[in-house]
Amino acid sequence: WEQRKFKDTFDFMQNNALSRAELSSADGEIMNVHYGDILVKYGEVLDVKKDELTYLLDASLVKKYQTSLLQNGDIIIADAAEDETVGKCSEMAGLTDEIVLSGLHTIPCRPKGNFSEGYLGYYMNSGSYHDQLLPLIQGTKISSISKSAIQDTEIMYPKSESEQEQIGAYFKNLDHLITLHQRKYAYRFNNFMYYRVIYAWEQRKVTEVGKIFIGLVTTMTKHYTTEGNLLIRNSDIKDGYFDFGENPIYLEKSFAEENNTRMHQVGDVITVHTGDVGTSAVISENEVNSIGFATIVTRPNPKIIDSDYLATFLNTEQHKRWAVSISTGDGRTNYNLGDYYELVVPVPNIEEQKKIAEYIKNLNHLITLHQRKLFARKWRKFYVKRSKKYGLLL
Repeated sequence: WEQRKFKDTFDFMQNNALSRAELSSADGEIMNVHYGDILVKYGEVLDVKKDELTYLLDASLVKKYQTSLLQNGDIIIADAAEDETVGKCSEMAGLTDEIVLSGLHTIPCRPKGNFSEGYLGYYMNSGSYHDQLLPLIQGTKISSISKSAIQDTEIMYPKSESEQEQIGAYFKNLDHLITLHQRKYAYRFNNFMYYRVIYAWEQRKVTEVGKIFIGLVTTMTKHYTTEGNLLIRNSDIKDGYFDFGENPIYLEKSFAEENNTRMHQVGDVITVHTGDVGTSAVISENEVNSIGFATIVTRPNPKIIDSDYLATFLNTEQHKRWAVSISTGDGRTNYNLGDYYELVVPVPNIEEQKKIAEYIKNLNHLITLHQRKLFARKWRKFYVKRSKKYGLLL
């Protein structure tokens, strides 16, 4: 495996600063990659034949960027976000004769050498690379990262393009597996009226299935501590679980008690309010009495809806697309409480709800096992090679 500085691996290119108002979702001549779509819509590999891109309203602007037209294999990095997802990127693929530009708040870069399709896209979105960016992020309300800051980050890759191809193909196949299962559930939810007749699914406003409130909305840094009541931020919420990293944030007990009406109970469903809107997880005993910051909290009525089922539905692409469509904001969307109140949830009987939630839980477990196997295989090869080079024993 090779280990190279970012500056020795990539050349920077020019991006434009066109806002959403200067772009169109309809057909056009010139495609544009907006940072908000990288953060919310696009995966590790952006296929222009399959993914939905925006277009320039004024095609003549392309003349200014003739030397920076995107090619297959180029990496587009989002340099701004409202949380630690800043640095998320997409690798360009599927280009034939399309004209594509890198847009607002992006860092387009082109590899200096040859890489197999998919490897860089998956590697640069992995924790192995993205964790290097965390200490380089600047800003409070808006997080950002600069070209100069990432110059000395390390890029690791196998010398063998064949091995790169195998790694890219592995993750592509895993994505395909995930997509197949998502489609099964999308079919289930999208054909609601059919299943309502056959399986007696109901259609309920989210306000009918439980109590809803919002987390704290004011700056609380002076109340941060290393013990007390756990603080849950949007960036701590993943699809179906919480990830607080190595240094979770706590609130002083006295401050938390002043806001005890917002404390979480077991079974509460916590939803991302800004950023990756809609992403949700369920409070367990480990997070009880925690408090959220700018989060949406749903306390389900157990006679109507199962907590895990509700979180499973909120984590579907169907719900997230709806949340983005109704939300406000440029780039990082804001899923406000008033927007959330409009949500309609398909509700089968409790027994079927639990089966659906359990199925998705098992699927996520399967995905995690595959990821761990790949990680172990990759690092085993790396250390074996290093050990042989330096005469070390494992």
